[in-house]
Amino acid sequence: MKHTHVEAHAVKEAAHTSQASHPTPKGESGDWARAPERSNMLALRFIVFMALFFGRHVTRLLLPPIALYFLLFAPAQRRHIKRYLFRAIGPRAGWFDGFRLLHAFASTVLDRVYFLRGRMDLFEVKIEGNEPVDAELASGRGAFLLGAHVGSFEALGACKQQTHQRDMRLAMLMYPDNAQRITGILNAIAVPELRPHVIALGRPHSMLDLRDWLDGGGMGGMLADRTLPGSEEQPAQQRGNNIVLPFLGQPAVFNDGPFRLASLLRRKVFFMAGLYGGGGRYDVRFDPLADFRERAASPEEREARIRAAVEAYVARLEALCRAYPYNWFNFHDFWLEDAA
Repeated sequence: MKHTHVEAHAVKEAAHTSQASHPTPKGESGDWARAPERSNMLALRFIVFMALFFGRHVTRLLLPPIALYFLLFAPAQRRHIKRYLFRAIGPRAGWFDGFRLLHAFASTVLDRVYFLRGRMDLFEVKIEGNEPVDAELASGRGAFLLGAHVGSFEALGACKQQTHQRDMRLAMLMYPDNAQRITGILNAIAVPELRPHVIALGRPHSMLDLRDWLDGGGMGGMLADRTLPGSEEQPAQQRGNNIVLPFLGQPAVFNDGPFRLASLLRRKVFFMAGLYGGGGRYDVRFDPLADFRERAASPEEREARIRAAVEAYVARLEALCRAYPYNWFNFHDFWLEDAA
């Protein structure tokens, strides 16, 4: 589809000139992207080797000592996990709950190997709420799939085999400079048709690439529960508005950038989560969040619709964290308590 110069200019301007409603504080949650990656290439390659040549059952025997290691020797992450669990579960949360959360995280990382290899036979996947997404795919219009650092986004691959979404083209919008090691290794072992297309955030033509991808009927996937760090070229406050909303009983910062993009590009937005249920069980859920296909009558209406969409996203995320407390994998200072 051809686009006018004016349309392209509007997309580019929206990506670079949005002003933040709240300045990002020092020590803001974007610090996750600048934190050093806690991974060892030799260990990662060894685990992938085990997964491919000895199978999932044997390799899972490595997960308890890995979870225990990080619980004992990652004090910052342990502190953030403790704060989260106190809010999601209550004061009764203890060391074993932290271990369960880290074990669940290690399980989903291991399972990424098998999801990317197309080994869906190893899992019991339940899919709910996919009918509206199927309808949007059938219409030929792209849409946004917004997830969070909850469960496994790679479980989306199960939808291609179990539903009408076999022809789904998914592009991941992601900050590419974080977790490069594990991402590189997993991409190397993925079968080509399951390797997601990546549109890197913070690049000059990112938003134009996304527009073209959606116009071609592709889906844009993004984890929307972290604010993005700034840079000299594009500071954090120009990537969307930071909104402070109550989350698990405490104010937390969320960014409306994904919803602002959906409003600009006039697309539907769906919440997506692949919740880990233990063993080989995953519960993949889709929920409609917002429909920006109709142009807002005024800037005030547009802002109100974006704000309502962010609030709906946060409410859905909070409900999942309470229902599946061991699926939250945001191991950084989410509530900015260290800065305080």
